[in-house]
Amino acid sequence: MNIMEHLEEMRKRLIQTLLAFLVAMVASFIYVRDIYQWLIRGMDKKLVILGPSDVMWVYFMIAGVFALAVTIPVAAYHIWKFVQPALSEQARRATLLFIPGLAILFLIGISFGYLILFPMVLSFMNQMAAADFNAMYTADKYFTFMIHMTVPFGLLFEMPAVVMFLTRLGILNPHRLAKARKLAYFVLLIVAVAITPPDILSDLVVTVPLFLLYEISIGISKAVYRKQLKLQSE
Repeated sequence: MNIMEHLEEMRKRLIQTLLAFLVAMVASFIYVRDIYQWLIRGMDKKLVILGPSDVMWVYFMIAGVFALAVTIPVAAYHIWKFVQPALSEQARRATLLFIPGLAILFLIGISFGYLILFPMVLSFMNQMAAADFNAMYTADKYFTFMIHMTVPFGLLFEMPAVVMFLTRLGILNPHRLAKARKLAYFVLLIVAVAITPPDILSDLVVTVPLFLLYEISIGISKAVYRKQLKLQSE
């Protein structure tokens, strides 16, 4: 295939991924009220809206996150199919794990953000406001805050699967990852501190899993890289 054929192939796969997202969005929107009620099940009062369009915007945000979760394995499949001709038969089978791996890790990351980080930060904010303010949350602000506390972690937790895939393609190797460890730790620390309350315990709760993810990624890259070297020497 020449460059134009590659671009045409990429365009087709991007369109198919976008269509999958739109279908998942419509399907999620059908059940969005049930999802909304489940997400606010622990609140003792209703959320506030400031305008008629706020309801639709909140529902679209919720449906969008669920559609994203459904679309991730579809996007991973199309990425795998796009690079498949350049891979050996064994590499194709190995990188096929990339597809369910991304979906599972995204759900784990979302769960970590929703079950651990979000309630921790929200409780801290409520305690700060309790003495001087009467807290009244709008639905728009509440769910925007929730998404900021969950979706980034869904994406960050996909690091091991992405590293495995890129190592298989020869783009990354464990030596490069180990060499970049200090910079990666610094970036992950900034991310953790930026999204958590200003206390050391909260920072540790978020920073330690992110550092572990990076080390796991290096370990996976080492295993994949060793296997590739062994196959090349045979």
